[in-house]
Amino acid sequence: MNLSSTEMKKVKSKRRNASGRRVALLASVFTFAFLPFSFSAPAEDKTAEEKKKLDEKPVTVPFELLKSRHMAVMVKVNGKGPYKLIFDTGAPTNLVNNRLAKDAGVTKKGDKGGLMFGMGGAKTMDTLEIGGVKLEKVPVMVMDHPTVTAISNALGPIDGIVGFPFFAQYKTTVDYQKKELTFTPNGYVPGDVMQGLMNKMMGGSKGKPEPNVAAPAAVWGFAVDKAGKDEADGVEVKEVFAGSPAADAGLKAGDRLLTLDGRWTDTVADTFTAASLVKPGRAVAVVVKRGGKDVTLTVKPAKGL
Repeated sequence: MNLSSTEMKKVKSKRRNASGRRVALLASVFTFAFLPFSFSAPAEDKTAEEKKKLDEKPVTVPFELLKSRHMAVMVKVNGKGPYKLIFDTGAPTNLVNNRLAKDAGVTKKGDKGGLMFGMGGAKTMDTLEIGGVKLEKVPVMVMDHPTVTAISNALGPIDGIVGFPFFAQYKTTVDYQKKELTFTPNGYVPGDVMQGLMNKMMGGSKGKPEPNVAAPAAVWGFAVDKAGKDEADGVEVKEVFAGSPAADAGLKAGDRLLTLDGRWTDTVADTFTAASLVKPGRAVAVVVKRGGKDVTLTVKPAKGL
Protein backbone atom coordinates (compact mmCIF):
# COMPACT_ATOMS: atom_id res chain seq x y z
CA MET A 1 0.00 0.00 0.00
CA ASN A 2 1.26 3.46 -0.82
CA LEU A 3 0.17 5.60 2.14
CA SER A 4 1.75 8.73 3.55
CA SER A 5 2.60 8.90 7.25
CA THR A 6 -0.46 11.09 7.86
CA GLU A 7 -2.79 8.72 6.01
CA MET A 8 -1.22 5.79 7.79
CA LYS A 9 -2.08 7.31 11.17
CA LYS A 10 -5.73 7.74 10.14
CA VAL A 11 -6.12 4.04 9.41
CA LYS A 12 -3.73 2.72 12.08
CA SER A 13 -6.31 2.37 14.82
CA LYS A 14 -8.78 0.71 12.44
CA ARG A 15 -6.04 -1.62 11.24
CA ARG A 16 -5.17 -2.67 14.81
CA ASN A 17 -8.82 -3.15 15.78
CA ALA A 18 -9.43 -5.25 12.69
CA SER A 19 -6.19 -7.25 12.75
CA GLY A 20 -7.44 -9.77 15.31
CA ARG A 21 -10.53 -10.57 13.26
CA ARG A 22 -8.61 -10.69 9.97
CA VAL A 23 -5.88 -12.97 11.33
CA ALA A 24 -8.51 -15.20 12.92
CA LEU A 25 -10.26 -15.52 9.56
CA LEU A 26 -7.11 -16.39 7.65
CA ALA A 27 -5.71 -18.64 10.37
CA SER A 28 -8.87 -20.73 10.32
CA VAL A 29 -9.16 -20.80 6.53
CA PHE A 30 -5.50 -21.47 5.82
CA THR A 31 -4.17 -23.15 8.97
CA PHE A 32 -1.77 -25.27 6.94
CA ALA A 33 -0.24 -22.17 5.29
CA PHE A 34 2.20 -21.79 8.20
CA LEU A 35 4.16 -24.86 7.13
CA PRO A 36 7.54 -23.88 5.62
CA PHE A 37 7.45 -23.08 1.93
CA SER A 38 8.65 -20.27 -0.29
CA PHE A 39 7.56 -18.18 -3.25
CA SER A 40 9.84 -17.87 -6.25
CA ALA A 41 10.94 -14.30 -6.90
CA PRO A 42 10.63 -12.91 -10.42
CA ALA A 43 13.63 -13.64 -12.60
CA GLU A 44 15.93 -10.82 -13.67
CA ASP A 45 15.08 -11.51 -17.33
CA LYS A 46 11.32 -11.20 -17.63
CA THR A 47 9.29 -13.57 -19.77
CA ALA A 48 7.13 -12.34 -22.63
CA GLU A 49 4.06 -12.70 -20.40
CA GLU A 50 5.67 -10.58 -17.66
CA LYS A 51 6.71 -7.90 -20.16
CA LYS A 52 3.16 -7.84 -21.52
CA LYS A 53 1.88 -7.24 -17.98
CA LEU A 54 4.11 -4.20 -17.60
CA ASP A 55 2.56 -2.66 -20.73
CA GLU A 56 -0.91 -2.69 -19.15
CA LYS A 57 -2.32 0.56 -17.76
CA PRO A 58 -3.22 1.10 -14.07
CA VAL A 59 -6.85 0.27 -13.32
CA THR A 60 -8.98 1.77 -10.54
CA VAL A 61 -11.91 -0.18 -9.06
CA PRO A 62 -14.29 0.62 -6.18
CA PHE A 63 -14.35 -1.35 -2.95
CA GLU A 64 -16.73 -1.61 -0.02
CA LEU A 65 -15.39 -1.35 3.54
CA LEU A 66 -17.36 -3.92 5.52
CA LYS A 67 -18.26 -3.53 9.19
CA SER A 68 -15.71 -6.27 9.86
CA ARG A 69 -13.12 -3.81 8.38
CA HIS A 70 -12.45 -6.09 5.41
CA MET A 71 -12.37 -4.63 1.90
CA ALA A 72 -14.85 -6.25 -0.50
CA VAL A 73 -14.82 -6.06 -4.30
CA MET A 74 -17.29 -7.14 -6.97
CA VAL A 75 -15.92 -9.73 -9.39
CA LYS A 76 -16.98 -11.85 -12.34
CA VAL A 77 -15.87 -15.46 -12.64
CA ASN A 78 -15.96 -17.14 -16.06
CA GLY A 79 -18.12 -14.25 -17.25
CA LYS A 80 -20.76 -14.87 -14.54
CA GLY A 81 -21.62 -12.56 -11.66
CA PRO A 82 -21.12 -10.13 -10.16
CA TYR A 83 -20.10 -11.78 -6.89
CA LYS A 84 -18.81 -10.06 -3.75
CA LEU A 85 -15.41 -11.29 -2.49
CA ILE A 86 -13.16 -10.08 0.32
CA PHE A 87 -9.92 -8.54 -1.00
CA ASP A 88 -7.21 -9.66 1.41
CA THR A 89 -3.45 -9.45 0.86
CA GLY A 90 -2.91 -11.92 3.71
CA ALA A 91 -4.53 -14.81 1.84
CA PRO A 92 -2.13 -17.22 0.07
CA THR A 93 -4.73 -18.23 -2.52
CA ASN A 94 -8.11 -17.31 -3.95
CA LEU A 95 -11.17 -18.94 -2.38
CA VAL A 96 -14.79 -19.28 -3.57
CA ASN A 97 -17.71 -21.11 -2.05
CA ASN A 98 -19.48 -24.03 -3.70
CA ARG A 99 -22.46 -21.93 -4.74
CA LEU A 100 -20.30 -19.56 -6.80
CA ALA A 101 -18.17 -22.42 -8.14
CA LYS A 102 -21.24 -24.28 -9.38
CA ASP A 103 -22.97 -21.17 -10.76
CA ALA A 104 -19.85 -20.01 -12.67
CA GLY A 105 -18.85 -23.45 -13.88
CA VAL A 106 -15.65 -23.68 -11.84
CA THR A 107 -16.78 -27.10 -10.67
CA LYS A 108 -18.31 -29.52 -13.13
CA LYS A 109 -21.07 -32.07 -12.71
CA GLY A 110 -19.63 -35.19 -11.15
CA ASP A 111 -16.68 -33.42 -9.46
CA LYS A 112 -15.93 -34.98 -6.09
CA GLY A 113 -14.60 -32.88 -3.23
CA GLY A 114 -13.60 -33.46 0.36
CA LEU A 115 -16.05 -33.66 3.23
CA MET A 116 -14.68 -30.96 5.57
CA PHE A 117 -16.34 -27.54 5.07
CA GLY A 118 -17.79 -28.78 1.76
CA MET A 119 -14.30 -28.58 0.25
CA GLY A 120 -14.36 -28.89 -3.51
CA GLY A 121 -10.56 -28.77 -3.71
CA ALA A 122 -8.14 -26.86 -5.93
CA LYS A 123 -9.63 -25.69 -9.24
CA THR A 124 -8.93 -23.16 -11.99
CA MET A 125 -11.09 -20.19 -12.97
CA ASP A 126 -10.99 -19.65 -16.73
CA THR A 127 -11.33 -15.89 -16.13
CA LEU A 128 -11.41 -13.60 -13.10
CA GLU A 129 -12.52 -9.99 -13.63
CA ILE A 130 -12.27 -7.17 -11.10
CA GLY A 131 -13.39 -3.92 -12.72
CA GLY A 132 -11.22 -3.43 -15.80
CA VAL A 133 -8.75 -6.16 -14.77
CA LYS A 134 -9.21 -9.55 -16.40
CA LEU A 135 -6.97 -12.52 -15.66
CA GLU A 136 -7.06 -15.96 -17.27
CA LYS A 137 -6.44 -19.42 -15.81
CA VAL A 138 -6.48 -18.31 -12.17
CA PRO A 139 -6.04 -20.94 -9.42
CA VAL A 140 -8.71 -21.07 -6.71
CA MET A 141 -9.68 -23.18 -3.70
CA VAL A 142 -13.36 -24.21 -3.58
CA MET A 143 -14.78 -24.60 -0.06
CA ASP A 144 -17.62 -23.48 2.19
CA HIS A 145 -15.61 -22.20 5.11
CA PRO A 146 -17.69 -21.51 8.25
CA THR A 147 -15.98 -18.20 9.03
CA VAL A 148 -16.62 -16.79 5.56
CA THR A 149 -20.17 -18.12 5.81
CA ALA A 150 -20.61 -16.41 9.19
CA ILE A 151 -19.46 -13.06 7.75
CA SER A 152 -21.83 -13.57 4.84
CA ASN A 153 -24.76 -14.31 7.16
CA ALA A 154 -24.03 -11.23 9.24
CA LEU A 155 -23.14 -8.69 6.52
CA GLY A 156 -24.77 -9.97 3.34
CA PRO A 157 -23.61 -12.35 0.61
CA ILE A 158 -19.83 -12.92 0.60
CA ASP A 159 -18.74 -15.63 -1.81
CA GLY A 160 -15.03 -15.94 -1.08
CA ILE A 161 -11.64 -14.23 -0.95
CA VAL A 162 -9.32 -12.64 -3.52
CA GLY A 163 -5.76 -13.55 -2.53
CA PHE A 164 -2.15 -13.92 -3.64
CA PRO A 165 -2.62 -15.19 -7.24
CA PHE A 166 -4.32 -11.85 -8.01
CA PHE A 167 -2.67 -9.19 -5.84
CA ALA A 168 0.89 -10.46 -6.42
CA GLN A 169 0.65 -9.20 -10.01
CA TYR A 170 -0.04 -5.59 -9.02
CA LYS A 171 1.22 -2.73 -6.92
CA THR A 172 -1.94 -1.76 -5.06
CA THR A 173 -2.84 1.74 -3.90
CA VAL A 174 -5.73 2.18 -1.47
CA ASP A 175 -7.76 5.41 -1.30
CA TYR A 176 -9.93 5.09 1.80
CA GLN A 177 -11.73 8.40 1.21
CA LYS A 178 -12.84 7.50 -2.31
CA LYS A 179 -13.01 3.78 -1.44
CA GLU A 180 -10.98 2.89 -4.50
CA LEU A 181 -8.22 0.40 -5.26
CA THR A 182 -5.74 1.19 -8.03
CA PHE A 183 -3.88 -1.77 -9.53
CA THR A 184 -0.58 -1.02 -11.32
CA PRO A 185 0.97 -4.07 -13.07
CA ASN A 186 4.38 -5.01 -11.67
CA GLY A 187 5.27 -7.57 -14.35
CA TYR A 188 5.23 -10.53 -11.96
CA VAL A 189 3.29 -13.66 -12.98
CA PRO A 190 2.98 -15.93 -9.90
CA GLY A 191 2.93 -19.69 -9.98
CA ASP A 192 0.39 -21.93 -8.26
CA VAL A 193 1.06 -21.30 -4.55
CA MET A 194 -1.18 -24.09 -3.29
CA GLN A 195 0.42 -26.63 -5.62
CA GLY A 196 3.84 -25.50 -4.43
CA LEU A 197 2.70 -25.93 -0.84
CA MET A 198 1.39 -29.43 -1.52
CA ASN A 199 4.67 -30.34 -3.21
CA LYS A 200 6.53 -29.23 -0.11
CA MET A 201 4.21 -31.23 2.14
CA MET A 202 4.59 -34.32 -0.04
CA GLY A 203 8.39 -34.04 -0.24
CA GLY A 204 8.80 -32.50 -3.68
CA SER A 205 6.91 -32.55 -6.96
CA LYS A 206 7.99 -36.15 -7.65
CA GLY A 207 7.80 -37.42 -4.10
CA LYS A 208 11.51 -36.81 -3.45
CA PRO A 209 13.03 -34.26 -1.08
CA GLU A 210 14.14 -31.11 -2.83
CA PRO A 211 17.74 -29.95 -2.37
CA ASN A 212 18.42 -26.87 -0.28
CA VAL A 213 19.49 -23.95 -2.44
CA ALA A 214 21.65 -21.13 -1.11
CA ALA A 215 21.19 -17.90 -3.07
CA PRO A 216 22.34 -14.31 -2.50
CA ALA A 217 19.76 -11.71 -1.52
CA ALA A 218 19.72 -7.94 -1.41
CA VAL A 219 22.12 -6.33 1.07
CA TRP A 220 20.74 -3.28 2.94
CA GLY A 221 23.18 -2.72 5.80
CA PHE A 222 21.04 -1.74 8.79
CA ALA A 223 19.39 -3.34 11.82
CA VAL A 224 16.03 -2.56 13.43
CA ASP A 225 14.26 -3.41 16.67
CA LYS A 226 10.97 -2.72 18.46
CA ALA A 227 10.40 -3.11 22.19
CA GLY A 228 7.42 -5.10 23.40
CA LYS A 229 5.60 -2.06 24.82
CA ASP A 230 6.47 0.18 21.86
CA GLU A 231 3.15 1.29 20.29
CA ALA A 232 4.54 4.06 18.06
CA ASP A 233 4.45 3.80 14.26
CA GLY A 234 7.35 2.00 12.63
CA VAL A 235 10.49 0.39 14.04
CA GLU A 236 13.68 1.91 15.45
CA VAL A 237 16.87 1.80 13.38
CA LYS A 238 19.42 0.49 15.88
CA GLU A 239 22.52 0.35 13.67
CA VAL A 240 23.64 1.40 10.18
CA PHE A 241 26.75 -0.32 8.86
CA ALA A 242 29.49 1.83 7.38
CA GLY A 243 29.81 1.67 3.61
CA SER A 244 26.45 -0.06 3.20
CA PRO A 245 23.67 1.01 0.79
CA ALA A 246 21.67 2.25 3.78
CA ALA A 247 24.57 4.38 4.99
CA ASP A 248 25.18 5.78 1.49
CA ALA A 249 21.49 6.78 1.33
CA GLY A 250 21.75 8.73 4.60
CA LEU A 251 19.93 6.37 6.98
CA LYS A 252 20.99 6.97 10.60
CA ALA A 253 20.79 5.05 13.86
CA GLY A 254 17.88 6.46 15.85
CA ASP A 255 15.69 7.01 12.78
CA ARG A 256 12.16 5.65 13.01
CA LEU A 257 11.54 3.51 9.91
CA LEU A 258 7.90 3.98 8.78
CA THR A 259 7.70 2.44 5.30
CA LEU A 260 10.00 0.63 2.87
CA ASP A 261 9.05 0.66 -0.81
CA GLY A 262 5.55 1.83 0.13
CA ARG A 263 4.98 -1.02 2.60
CA TRP A 264 4.37 -0.55 6.31
CA THR A 265 7.23 -1.50 8.62
CA ASP A 266 5.28 -1.52 11.86
CA THR A 267 7.10 -4.59 13.21
CA VAL A 268 10.48 -6.25 12.68
CA ALA A 269 8.69 -8.98 10.71
CA ASP A 270 7.04 -6.33 8.50
CA THR A 271 10.48 -4.86 7.81
CA PHE A 272 12.03 -8.17 6.78
CA THR A 273 9.05 -8.95 4.55
CA ALA A 274 9.18 -5.55 2.83
CA ALA A 275 12.95 -5.79 2.31
CA SER A 276 12.71 -9.35 0.95
CA LEU A 277 10.40 -8.19 -1.86
CA VAL A 278 12.96 -5.76 -3.29
CA LYS A 279 15.39 -7.13 -5.85
CA PRO A 280 19.09 -6.18 -5.59
CA GLY A 281 19.94 -3.04 -7.54
CA ARG A 282 16.42 -1.56 -7.52
CA ALA A 283 16.24 1.87 -5.87
CA VAL A 284 13.26 2.25 -3.53
CA ALA A 285 11.87 4.94 -1.25
CA VAL A 286 12.42 4.54 2.50
CA VAL A 287 10.43 6.87 4.78
CA VAL A 288 11.75 7.58 8.28
CA LYS A 289 10.76 9.93 11.07
CA ARG A 290 13.71 12.09 12.14
CA GLY A 291 13.48 15.03 14.49
CA GLY A 292 9.68 14.90 14.39
CA LYS A 293 9.55 15.13 10.58
CA ASP A 294 9.05 12.55 7.85
CA VAL A 295 12.14 12.17 5.69
CA THR A 296 12.21 10.19 2.43
CA LEU A 297 15.47 8.49 1.45
CA THR A 298 16.31 6.48 -1.65
CA VAL A 299 18.10 3.19 -0.98
CA LYS A 300 19.46 0.84 -3.64
CA PRO A 301 20.23 -2.51 -1.98
CA ALA A 302 23.30 -4.28 -3.31
CA LYS A 303 23.81 -7.83 -4.54
CA GLY A 304 25.50 -10.30 -2.25
CA LEU A 305 25.09 -12.19 1.01
